[in-house]
Amino acid sequence: MDIKLSQCFIAVDDHDKALAFYRDVLGFEVRNDVGFEGMRWVTVGAPSQPDVEIVLEPPAANPNASPADKQAMVELLAKGMLRGVIFSTDDCDAAFERIRAAGAEVLQEPIDQPYGVRDCAFRDPAGNMLRFTQRRAG
Repeated sequence: MDIKLSQCFIAVDDHDKALAFYRDVLGFEVRNDVGFEGMRWVTVGAPSQPDVEIVLEPPAANPNASPADKQAMVELLAKGMLRGVIFSTDDCDAAFERIRAAGAEVLQEPIDQPYGVRDCAFRDPAGNMLRFTQRRAG
């Protein structure tokens, strides 16, 4: 049996701002951008990973969530408290410079970590923490 990641979700509060970041800054392809049951289904992905998609979804999109749960998700997103995503790159410093130049909020400049990676961190337009890691040789 072969099990692989197909899709993962990142909470966003504005699809257009999210697309400007994930498409224009990170260079991801827009795979889908369609209306679906009164909502917008937007997926992006790295050109080098054609079978993995990131769904950019409002935190209150779950139709089974109670109004209180939807509000709690919106509030957590606004505080940057939802879990982030880690991307790998072959050049952490170049990724850092590109993303910083685009105006993203810097959380951590590139540093060598004791667990074998060089990484940096930003917030996306919705407040999600994104880390960019590069494996160190050796």
